[in-house]
Amino acid sequence: MRKVMGVISLGLLGLFASAAQAAEVAVVDWRQALMETRAAQQSMSQLESQIGNQQQQAQSLGQELQQLQERLQQDGAVMSDSERQSLMQEGQQKEQQFVELRQQIMQAQQQAEQAFLQDAEPKLERAVDEVMTRHGIDVLMDINGIINTNQDLMNLTDEVTEILDSMN
Repeated sequence: MRKVMGVISLGLLGLFASAAQAAEVAVVDWRQALMETRAAQQSMSQLESQIGNQQQQAQSLGQELQQLQERLQQDGAVMSDSERQSLMQEGQQKEQQFVELRQQIMQAQQQAEQAFLQDAEPKLERAVDEVMTRHGIDVLMDINGIINTNQDLMNLTDEVTEILDSMN
């Protein structure tokens, strides 16, 4: 009886092992697949045109702030109190403008990203399903979630990008 159970156990273990080995596993970098699409490039271009002036203003304000700080460090000791106070107040105002401008830019970027992802998510799901079906993939993993593997896994990122581009 023990021999029979042992043979059955080994047989079942072999069956499960071969079934696990038969599973087709591939990887995809969904962020890369999305960001390399024409739609993503167009969305980024539109965002750039919307916030380009604000980014230039922020950069200019940052340079002005740096110049004010350098001037205070170099000449602060020889300035009158009122001149130093005036310069410090100007710096605080520019810093506040800089912070507000950066927040507006970040908010615009987040809104654009969220709108793009909301539109792209169902398309990504369809593209991934199509690629999995086409290649007979049982398990599709995010490439960034893999710590280590001894196998060359099929990377379907470029194919997902192509399908996403064809959907637009």
